[in-house]
Amino acid sequence: MNRRNHSFTLLQATQDSPTLARLTGLAMESSARLKSIEALIPASLRKAVRAGPIEDTVWCLILDNNAIAAKIRQLLPSLESHLRAKGWEVSAIRLKVQTPRLEP
Repeated sequence: MNRRNHSFTLLQATQDSPTLARLTGLAMESSARLKSIEALIPASLRKAVRAGPIEDTVWCLILDNNAIAAKIRQLLPSLESHLRAKGWEVSAIRLKVQTPRLEP
């Protein structure tokens, strides 16, 4: 059997796989949503908020700690409204606090 090792880019791989293409699209959309609402998040909190997964009409934000989650929770109505005004179908934004991993 004669095998050739062909290298290809991540973009090529995602285009050849419907599942990867869908996941890549969702990741790009999630990042675009976060960029869209960035101005509504206080500057001091922006680095602690990351784009999370999209499941149907529910979007998830990943947060560094509970204090940030409490503040973002207060902003949810305006964030959701802003996203809808930009054309995204969002029924809710779910907040998930990322627990720090302990090094072994």
